[in-house]
Parts: sequence; C-alpha cells; structure tokens
Amino acid sequence: MILKYPIPFEGSKGEKTLYALYDSGATFSCIHPKHAAELGNPELLHKPLQISTASEGHFMVITHAIRCDFYVNDIRLSDEFMVVPALSEDAIIGAATLQKWRIKLDFEHDQVIVDPKVAKAILK
Repeated sequence: MILKYPIPFEGSKGEKTLYALYDSGATFSCIHPKHAAELGNPELLHKPLQISTASEGHFMVITHAIRCDFYVNDIRLSDEFMVVPALSEDAIIGAATLQKWRIKLDFEHDQVIVDPKVAKAILK
C-alpha cells in the first residue's frame, strides 16, 4: 500500500478528483458508489462477484462496475472499477490496474511512477 493521492477521474457524466489509495494487495480497482454515480452510469455485472476481504471468512458481493479514465502524473489511463458498497476510500487502484499500466510504486519515496510510453495508444 502507498499513500492516498488526489487523482482526477473522468466518466460519462463528468469529472471529479478523488483520493485514491494504491493497493497492490487488492485484486480489483474499486470505487465508492456515491462517486461512481457522480461520474457515470454503473453497469450491472452479468454475474455478481463474491470477493473476500481482509477479515477472515468475510465476503462482499459486487453487482456493478464502471469504466473511468483517471490521470496519474498527467498521464491518461483507463480501467474498470468495481462499485463497492461501504468502501472506506473514495477509490482504490488495485493490482490488475497496476499491472495493466505497468504502474510502479516506490515505497521508499512514496511515489507513483508511470512510464508515459505505456499510455500511448498504438493503432495499426
């Protein structure tokens, strides 16, 4: 885990800066339902996800997700965020997103590093 950072998010309904936590221990990226509704229209998952939490034997059911753009160091990235009821953070950037965009977490200096070349769209 690394410190929370204010991150600009964009969805189909508008823009909002959220305090996001980078969490390499979280499988999915997540967003609080209030913020998801402000950014866009969360989509119903075909099949709900049952995910475990840090508490042993405790599971949550996720029924909706939303696709959002977000900016790290002025680099535009995009991913799917699970809408998690009662999420304690505005948003969480999870391992799948970190891997997809090759985001590196520098724990020693509390920095988030994104290679701008990774975010370039390549059309052939």
